[in-house]
Amino acid sequence: MRVPLSWLREYVDVPTEATPEDVLAALVSVGFEEEDVHRFELTGPIVVGQVVEFTPEPQSNGKTIRWCQVDVGAEHGGVRGIVCGAGNFFAGDKVVVTLPGAVLPGPFPIAARKTYGHVSDGMIASAKELGLGSEHSGILRLVELGIDAPVGTDAIALLGLDDIAVEINVTPDRGYALSLRGVAREYSHATGAAFRDPGTGHDEAASRTPSGFSISVDDRAPIRGRAGASEFVARIVRDVDPSRPTPPWMITRLSLAGIRSLGVLIDITNYVMLELGQPIHGYDLDRLQGGITVRRAEQGEKLETLDGQVRSLNAEDLLITDESGPIGLAGVMGGGPTEMSDATRNVLIEAATFDQVSIARTARRHKLPSEASRRFERGVDPLVPFVAAERVASLMVELAGGTLDTELGGSLSAEYRREAITLPAGFVSGLIGVDYTDDETVSALELIGCAVEQRDGGWSVTAPSWRHDLTDKWTLAEEVARIEGYDRIPSVLPTPPSGRGLTSAQQGRRRVANALASAGFVETPSFPFTTEEQNALHGSPSGEKLPSVKLANPLDGLSPYLRRSLVPALLQVAHRNVSRGIVDLALFETGTVFLPKPGVQYGTPSVPPLAVRPDAATLTALDASIPPQRRHVAILLTGHSVAKQPGQAALAADLADAVDAVRVLTAAAGLDIELVQAQRAALHPGRTARVVAWTSSMSSP
Repeated sequence: MRVPLSWLREYVDVPTEATPEDVLAALVSVGFEEEDVHRFELTGPIVVGQVVEFTPEPQSNGKTIRWCQVDVGAEHGGVRGIVCGAGNFFAGDKVVVTLPGAVLPGPFPIAARKTYGHVSDGMIASAKELGLGSEHSGILRLVELGIDAPVGTDAIALLGLDDIAVEINVTPDRGYALSLRGVAREYSHATGAAFRDPGTGHDEAASRTPSGFSISVDDRAPIRGRAGASEFVARIVRDVDPSRPTPPWMITRLSLAGIRSLGVLIDITNYVMLELGQPIHGYDLDRLQGGITVRRAEQGEKLETLDGQVRSLNAEDLLITDESGPIGLAGVMGGGPTEMSDATRNVLIEAATFDQVSIARTARRHKLPSEASRRFERGVDPLVPFVAAERVASLMVELAGGTLDTELGGSLSAEYRREAITLPAGFVSGLIGVDYTDDETVSALELIGCAVEQRDGGWSVTAPSWRHDLTDKWTLAEEVARIEGYDRIPSVLPTPPSGRGLTSAQQGRRRVANALASAGFVETPSFPFTTEEQNALHGSPSGEKLPSVKLANPLDGLSPYLRRSLVPALLQVAHRNVSRGIVDLALFETGTVFLPKPGVQYGTPSVPPLAVRPDAATLTALDASIPPQRRHVAILLTGHSVAKQPGQAALAADLADAVDAVRVLTAAAGLDIELVQAQRAALHPGRTARVVAWTSSMSSP
């Protein structure tokens, strides 16, 4: 999550002298991870100039340039001659001028240079050249932004290009922090600074009023018994002007937050999403046919999404529909036919609460991760949709010249309630190992927004609406420890019980790995994922297709199976190195292979609760749900085993080196070996051997 500091200061009192590093340190103290600091990559002098006059000069290449006289203020040299290729400005316009010595993003240094027969003493900049969006059709006219600043004014500060953003890593359980609202609250927790909540003003009765635009939820196949949408708020803004420019302060904040400017209407919805953590979608009202219904898709139903792709839907997918059919993949991506465009005049604003599991499954199924789905699958504040819809509507009225319709559409399937959590007195101190007083415990919980009531032997705690991760007394204890400071937790090394250590099997595996490393081999651990073809080729002597374990949610769709052999991964490592000129390799890997039995269906059964030790039958069922796993070792040699030396040629690795490597590892394992001829589908016929090993207590084969 990228957090522009100017935006953060609107909701929490960050000292003016605080550096980005100070802000990051405060956020790290309450459990976030520091990622980076982002700035606009430009330096001055960049100032406001006024076009005094210009002369059009046609060129032999068919292009017409303008030789301009631009006043940049007495302190910057007065009137300067500048060559400009754009034609969208007039005499008297105030523009942004980059003077010699300035550096624009790219980097693109500015210097006085001769071009088209003139010495251009600077450059008149476009919005794109300044990093203010993607518009590059002409130079930036300040009058279009509603700005009238004196000539010579520092344009970097004027346009907010001196703002800085800090970036933090937000863990999946803390989705509330994917917003300025959430980060400002956490900064307040860390420093004690005053917090101003932009998410207040929820009117539950108003958000449930069915008058106006028709909204309904018809979820006949809810996942885990939860309706796909618990709240849906709609507001209408009429007579908007989508051609109006997005103000610079909004573009700079969006840019620092990692979001590209796409026009004032879409920028407003993205801005409010970042501000409140509530994803917003806007529809072209004139393209809608009838009211909106939220429902599950029919298997194989089609939807054209905003990226222009026609997608075949799954029966679990949650849809936004009108009388014409699907118009959006709920919580993930809108539909193309109803998207806002340059021709949009009337907008329907959607702010909804969708089921986390439903959105997560849909986004993964269609490989459509989005800023919206990222927030929905982590959980959004169910009391914010009404506030967010109102905020978007007011900005569209202010920035796009619209008129707010009095009609309000909304649907709420159930009243929002959080069950109280019983927190016994002394539980937090016993779990964390720090002697917290009752006042400290209650104060920490109330600080994060919990409602705490005294009960016999403890407290009844109701978590705030935005904290979906607070579900039991253990998570409450974690919050007390976080707010009170991890530095209060003492570092105490536990005393290890006598007689404990590595098992004999672990010791044996370690001896083998150490022996191979001592013999000059390099260990190359790899992921256990492969293809079905590689499993067939290397996982059986004859190359026949044997059962393989296929993952339900693989990291890589090209390698969805668990390996039956270590060889494919070693071959990939060798190929990667040889293709880059490194041919002398001595590699090994020790790892697990997965050998499912034919005809057996594997899969994890219901996981027992963590607070209770599973009984023997449950443990047996869990063991039976996973395939047999064996520890294997694989060795690979290529190139030369002995490098070229003065007076001695290099020695190529051969069968003798391979046998020596086998003897090294079997000696470490306490085994004797014998080589016998063998056949294997993936190896050269007649040049393949099988290693037969036995211990000294066994008779020779």
